[in-house]
Amino acid sequence: MTAEMTRWVALLRGVNVGGHNKVPMAAFRAMANGFGWQDVQSYIASGNLVFAAAGRAESLSAQLAQGLREQMNVDVPVLVLSSAAMSTTLQGCPFDRDSGKAVHGFFCTQPPVIDTEVRDRWISATERLAVVGQTVWFNAPEGVGRSKLMARIDKVITGTEFTARNLNTIITLTEMLDSGS
Repeated sequence: MTAEMTRWVALLRGVNVGGHNKVPMAAFRAMANGFGWQDVQSYIASGNLVFAAAGRAESLSAQLAQGLREQMNVDVPVLVLSSAAMSTTLQGCPFDRDSGKAVHGFFCTQPPVIDTEVRDRWISATERLAVVGQTVWFNAPEGVGRSKLMARIDKVITGTEFTARNLNTIITLTEMLDSGS
């Protein structure tokens, strides 16, 4: 890795879900390597890519989104975060790190606005929602699959595009970023 290169993570929204927006991870990695990015690694098939590259987050995101459209006919939001930004996000998690899949971080492209009326209508007694910077953290101890709030999260988080990862994935991606630096 050259001196001007930074470690990044790209988070895609809505790929490889229910047979839609298919992005084969080997082709995804090959595309990133074709951009001249280094140390390219994917993690699970839900659109997570760790890499080293020179540039700014916005330009790397645009390059990746354009490549996905042109090479795979997939048009999805792409959020690129530096290693430092990802570490800061993880450090800001207000919930226990052992909560694993019960906690989700919603990475927002703009400052999120929470519709408190929708949140208050659907949140259960055990669930918690917290905004830390541009991340909305959601803890559903009984499971996100059972959560009435999670089923309406796109009505709760407004004013921005977002993509979510469970806490286990966020921890793993942060470790992958740290191991390459």
